[in-house]
Amino acid sequence: MKIKRRATDEVMILDLSGKIMGGDDFDLFRSTIEKLIEEGHVDILLNMSKVKWINSTGLGLLVSAYTTLVKNGGRMKIAEVSERIDNILHVTQLELIFETFTDEKEALASFGGD
Repeated sequence: MKIKRRATDEVMILDLSGKIMGGDDFDLFRSTIEKLIEEGHVDILLNMSKVKWINSTGLGLLVSAYTTLVKNGGRMKIAEVSERIDNILHVTQLELIFETFTDEKEALASFGGD
């Protein structure tokens, strides 16, 4: 997995790419989230348009990041998931936890409305 950061107003966008599988990805993602919180960024949008696959460990990584952000008064939303990953979120019922959006612009607008 690769992570690129982009800031917009109050929301930090993380562009994720590759496969989210745990292991090294877990450490990288956790340290990225912790650093963002230290910097005062607690509203995070994950753009997953370039994520090819996510396994159960990767899903656990997302849940862990979500929980950490919520405990710190933040929010995490997901944009532009592939149909394949959307199906995984549906089957695991994680779609009930994560707010997902078909496009980044719509997801960013949703932060202002909460």
